[in-house]
Amino acid sequence: MSNRPETDLSGRPPSGVIHDLGYRPYTGPRLGEGPVAWSFFVTGLRNAYGLGRSGRSKVLPMTLLGMMLLPALILTGVLVQARDVLELDEHLVAYSTYPLTTQLLISVFVAAQAPTLLSRDLRFQTITLYLARPMRRSVYVVIRVASLTAATFLLIGAPLLLMYVGGLLADLPVGRETGRFLGGLAGAVLLAACLSGLAAVVAALTVRRGLAVAAVIVVLLVSYTVVATVQGISYDADSETVGQVAGMFSPYTLVNGVQVFLFDSPEGTITPPDSTAMGLAYCAAVLVMVLGSLGALMARYRSVQP
Repeated sequence: MSNRPETDLSGRPPSGVIHDLGYRPYTGPRLGEGPVAWSFFVTGLRNAYGLGRSGRSKVLPMTLLGMMLLPALILTGVLVQARDVLELDEHLVAYSTYPLTTQLLISVFVAAQAPTLLSRDLRFQTITLYLARPMRRSVYVVIRVASLTAATFLLIGAPLLLMYVGGLLADLPVGRETGRFLGGLAGAVLLAACLSGLAAVVAALTVRRGLAVAAVIVVLLVSYTVVATVQGISYDADSETVGQVAGMFSPYTLVNGVQVFLFDSPEGTITPPDSTAMGLAYCAAVLVMVLGSLGALMARYRSVQP
């Protein structure tokens, strides 16, 4: 029984009322790490395009997606409408070189969304809530990178799909176009994984979004500029091996070299891998870049206390 008096200090009966709000305990199934990780992945993918967030958050990713599709739409329109006049037998820009042509847009997208998925968790300490759930740190890292990779792949793959459909409408050889398109999609997956891993590592080093965005853009664009410069100098100096080695230090030239080696895709650089040994080195460099980025992220999050 309660010892609380039935009257207040003034001698009057208490006027408080107890309301039944209808709260009920949760009696449903307790989901484990797998469903939590899947929900986390879907949420991260949606957030990368601003879905479920404010309208302002949708402006940049959707604008970049539209700008990625616009050149592909123009190229496809020229191919379909003027193929006979221009005597075209293939796309004006190959599937494998389209990401190189639009690398600025891709880099800005990755640089803007990597801090959204990683820096905010560290800045607002929501990471401690995530790690308190049945999800290990390693799973958190993999899922965050996977969400960014999937979002980046959609950005790169959408214009390639548009070009493929346009090629079929223009009556280009189906077998040849399908092979080149699949090779382009494989390259899009590898490029998305490389870019997302590097961007995630840079974004996880700071909680300041603006600094993270600038740092990612510098890493991606400056590395390509330096590599392209070295390749041009080595080509002019008849030292193409130096240019081939330099190509492994930028995700864009690295993935294009893998496509040239594995799928015989059109070359996007002047010093692509020209031997089996160099081609295998390019493939190994992709694995090192992706796995190394994951390893660096896991080392970074070991210091985060749940």
